[in-house]
Amino acid sequence: MEKLPLVIINSSTATGKSDLAVNLALECGGEIISADSMQVYRYLDIGTAKPTIEERRGIKHHLIDVVAPDEEFNAALFAESARKIISELVGKGTPVFVVGGTGLYIRALLRGIIDTPDVDENIRNHYRHLRDIHGKRYLYDLLLQRDTAAAAQINPNDSVRVIRALEVLEQTGESITVKQKKHSFKDSPYRTYKIGIQIERKELKQRIETRTDKMISAGLLDEVKNVLAMGYNENLKPLQSLGYKQVIGFLNTKYDWQSCVDLIKRDTWQYARRQMTWFSADKEINWFGPDLLDEIRNNVNNFWEDSAFIK
Repeated sequence: MEKLPLVIINSSTATGKSDLAVNLALECGGEIISADSMQVYRYLDIGTAKPTIEERRGIKHHLIDVVAPDEEFNAALFAESARKIISELVGKGTPVFVVGGTGLYIRALLRGIIDTPDVDENIRNHYRHLRDIHGKRYLYDLLLQRDTAAAAQINPNDSVRVIRALEVLEQTGESITVKQKKHSFKDSPYRTYKIGIQIERKELKQRIETRTDKMISAGLLDEVKNVLAMGYNENLKPLQSLGYKQVIGFLNTKYDWQSCVDLIKRDTWQYARRQMTWFSADKEINWFGPDLLDEIRNNVNNFWEDSAFIK
């Protein structure tokens, strides 16, 4: 079976992925699939940095505004939806750009979904308690003792993934790495060209701070108030995401407004660092500086020419 061609643009938040994707899609008549776990939700526009209609510049974007904040959406649903869209677009000869910073969504699309058990909150809370008392390194050392293969694939500071690996091992008696091998595609159905935008850390941190200020000016506070006024519970997963969680904390008088803004900037920077760790482990990504548009354009055009999309 012939593999379907995809260009994937994945890197951390505030690196300019969306603008790059639109520019590239404009040149070849392509369409964009958003691989962002928060932009799928309707009504959450400012805090998710959802590209506006003007910013999309006539390029069709898929998997944006597809569910309400209280509806379920996850990597499996994303992969299922994206595969259908890709098949239809490629069948028409339309170049497809998958763009976003949710690494799990992209991995699910390319490699399949890992068949792991549902979360057991008792087990999860146990390991969280150990982490809170003894620290992340203690938890990682625990994984290292019990499952060296899983530990070798996880950053010691990524306690979320460390805990998940420990959970899977405890619930199934099998390493999460074994499950990954069992349930990932033996051969991906896609031929990909992956692009990452690499920005020096100091500049990226400044970009995050500037973008947060723009979100505030654009009306993030009112957006959160409006969504809550629609009757959505503040504890819903999307309303506990970056920006929304901090603003809700302000509305609940946990801290003042300046502290809220500072928290958004700090937590977004920490999230960007986790994204960098995730994507740096993907050796298929071709990394470019933000000023190398011509080089990126040439490489993408060559990829489409090899795929017989552009003559």
